Amino acid sequence: MKNVIYGALLALQFLTRLPIPIACPWTPETRRWAIRAYPLVGLLIGALLAGSALLLEQLTTPAPITALVLLSLWVAISGGLHLDGVMDLADALGSNQPLERRWEIMKDPQTGSFAMLALLFLLAWKGVLLWALLHYSAPLWWLLVLPSFGRWAGVALLILTPCAHPRGLAWSWQQSLGRRDVLFALVPLLLLALIFPAVGVWLVAVALWVALARWVLLRLFNGINGDMVGATIEGGELWLLILMWSWWQFVTALPPGT
Repeated sequence: MKNVIYGALLALQFLTRLPIPIACPWTPETRRWAIRAYPLVGLLIGALLAGSALLLEQLTTPAPITALVLLSLWVAISGGLHLDGVMDLADALGSNQPLERRWEIMKDPQTGSFAMLALLFLLAWKGVLLWALLHYSAPLWWLLVLPSFGRWAGVALLILTPCAHPRGLAWSWQQSLGRRDVLFALVPLLLLALIFPAVGVWLVAVALWVALARWVLLRLFNGINGDMVGATIEGGELWLLILMWSWWQFVTALPPGT
């Protein structure tokens, strides 16, 4: 039980900027439980976002301002941890260089133009899609589960995809993990699917995103690293936002605000 608690605290310390002033042991067992707790941390982030959206709604805050506040809170809670992965990956892909040079670019601490463009467009798309969903008065459960789905996508990619090099944080995590940990991490989302059946549909969509990301990264890089796990989390969140907006825009066919 102690390993479970330490694992959950490790996940909170790693994935958020929430103050957790506890020294947690870094062991194979605590690492395993930390990975399993990733979607739970995502649910916590989602609960903070949904609660903030509800409060701002009560204050009759305009949808554009609410969307910007939620996006800012989203980035602040995570400390922009996964955005760094998006930027490093964008610089590597934008370089059109051979494989070894792409890996060198990913390790380069300098920020290139492709990284800045990727960050700009990612945040812009997230903000606009948040605005659109708020404008349609979509039920807030989608905001609750979305960060959890993104973090499960990262877990699935990390466990099911070999690292390109036998070093780094992602590789050290993998030494403690097995395929069953993907299922353990999925448990909170499966329970939510009993309450919100649409969660099952989004889960299939996330699984397809992980499969596509895995195929592309293996093809272009022969494996993954920690940056790619972070980029998969961010990309998974954006992918789901697009699908959720498409659902309310084209399928439900409800007028805005109804």
